[in-house]
Amino acid sequence: MDLYKVPERKYRPEIEGVRAVAAILIAIYHIWLGNVSGGVDVFFVVSGFLITASLLGMYERTGGIDVTGYLLKLGKRLFPTAFTVLLFILVTSFLFLPQSQWAGTVREIIAALFYVENWMLAFNSVDYLAQNNVASPVQHFWAMSTQFQFYMIWTAVLIIAVFIAKRLNIAPRKSLFIILITMFIASFGYSVYITTVNQPWAYFDTFARVWEFATGGILFLVIGNIVLNKSMSFIFGWIGFIGLISCGLILQVSTVFPGYAALWPVASAVLILLAGNNGGKLSVYQILGSKPLVKFGSISYGFYLWHWPLLILYYNITGNASASIVDGVSIILIAVVLSYLTTHIVEKPIRDRKVMSKPKTALLLVGIASPIIILAGVWNHHINELQNGVASAAYSDPGDHPGAMVFAPGVEADPDVDYLPQLIHVKDDLPRSYADGCHQHVEKSDVIQCEYGETENPDRTIALVGGSHSTHWLPALEVYAQESNTRIVNYTKSVCRFSAESYLMTTPAAQRTCEEWVGNVTKELVEEQPDLVFTTADATEWEGLPEGYAEKWAELEEEGVKVFAIKDNPRVEYDIPGCVEQYGEDNEGCYLENDLEDFTDEIDQLDLSNVYYADLTDKFCEDDVCKPIIGNVLVYRDDHHITKTYSETLAPFVGEEIEKALEYFEE
Repeated sequence: MDLYKVPERKYRPEIEGVRAVAAILIAIYHIWLGNVSGGVDVFFVVSGFLITASLLGMYERTGGIDVTGYLLKLGKRLFPTAFTVLLFILVTSFLFLPQSQWAGTVREIIAALFYVENWMLAFNSVDYLAQNNVASPVQHFWAMSTQFQFYMIWTAVLIIAVFIAKRLNIAPRKSLFIILITMFIASFGYSVYITTVNQPWAYFDTFARVWEFATGGILFLVIGNIVLNKSMSFIFGWIGFIGLISCGLILQVSTVFPGYAALWPVASAVLILLAGNNGGKLSVYQILGSKPLVKFGSISYGFYLWHWPLLILYYNITGNASASIVDGVSIILIAVVLSYLTTHIVEKPIRDRKVMSKPKTALLLVGIASPIIILAGVWNHHINELQNGVASAAYSDPGDHPGAMVFAPGVEADPDVDYLPQLIHVKDDLPRSYADGCHQHVEKSDVIQCEYGETENPDRTIALVGGSHSTHWLPALEVYAQESNTRIVNYTKSVCRFSAESYLMTTPAAQRTCEEWVGNVTKELVEEQPDLVFTTADATEWEGLPEGYAEKWAELEEEGVKVFAIKDNPRVEYDIPGCVEQYGEDNEGCYLENDLEDFTDEIDQLDLSNVYYADLTDKFCEDDVCKPIIGNVLVYRDDHHITKTYSETLAPFVGEEIEKALEYFEE
């Protein structure tokens, strides 16, 4: 292969067409299919192809690499549209998003501004608390962040390639080819590995995506040596085009990428680029190189950035969970118009302004970012003030917020009192085990033991064991512990129920670590011999009592360990605080259905002498209806976890059941 052979430099309109199709597919899948298309992976391949051509061309024309000039030129191309969209997101999020989402949105806007949104989402993907957040209007910036980081990496790669070429007296193209092949192999191997063990993290991991960019770079270096006849170009082009369109229909992109599965869209892009315009009149080039698609391709960057926040804005304004055909088309058309305007009115004048010194260009780019930084800072300060105000006001008069105590005789809530926690604070209304570092991470199996309540001379010990649905009972147990001289030992881990079988595992690593953790905790419980093991009795996602629960209880029975099994709380598939803010606490659209099974008979049939079953569903629901606010207290902090505040008001009822359990086991 002759890497010295420089391919003919020519305008390739089909590349704009590929961008256009990828962007349209992304929007269609987001709006109507609720899925991911694989179009972003195509963007990455095309970016690798073009940026390799640009950087290498710069070196071969000038004999050097003007890093500062290159980065400033890149900024002039990317920042104007991106920062305009971010400013729009910032303003509309303040106006239309629920207060419960404000803090997270501000953090993501800043992350997107500095092109690290992908890493924020990667860390959130293994943060169970963050996983329960609703869709953010900024989250699509992960792809732009990954791409910008790639541009930085590629600049360094070319500098290294030139250095090696000079030392070895070889052509820079040859050293660059060797480096890109090495990067492809290393990144692809890592991508396959990390996707297998932790796919949610891998999806946003730049290093798991480098091989896609490297594919484009390698293709640019070798494409001048590849000559396809008309028939092969025709076949390659259509296979690539069909593969591009069908990828998201056949693969669950968001849950299996970027490992082996991402070869599908990557190969599709490669085939289209290889085919070029050599396939004849019926080739796919006639579609991708057509004027409408080429024109749309020129604004596809802006279209990608605009369509997602418009969709999230639509959801928040209308309250709809999905978009109709008419509404979806309207979103697409608005995104097209805004893309055209930002491209030609904002981006193009800045991008084409050539007579500017580097300091002035840098100052201009900083100036573009300044409104976002200033407004985000002001908004964040406002959020902090609201949160501090709420925190200092909470429980100034506990009688105004009886919560679950309204189910006790003679207790009523004043209808004129505002509920707590307020929406601005609800996402942080958590059991303190999270802040204490006592709630184990999804991907770890070590047992973290923390003690609460009376730790010096307790009359009894209760072990709280399980996942987040066990954890949210900790505030209630702490209140009970203060009144009963009880020691609470916390053993909890995200997405890991105390069961002999793993449920709802997000990754193989999560399943493995959960199984290991449950085994380790079981050993601790056998050694500790607490008076009670407090854990969830069921899981509302399934019908019937999970067999793994019963198996684990039976194992503890053999060791003389007693189990206090509490029924899981009702849950829904929408963000309850957001629903309350949008529609009000008395809107039936925010009510939950009390459709939970009663497992009393099933547990009795297990014939286990060490299990006491507690059902507090009547402290969440009246008859068949479960209201989101009870006794002036917001019950849920998301779609299925109860707030710390409401949990504390459940303490008398939890304590009553615990006393019954202790008496039951003494008989």
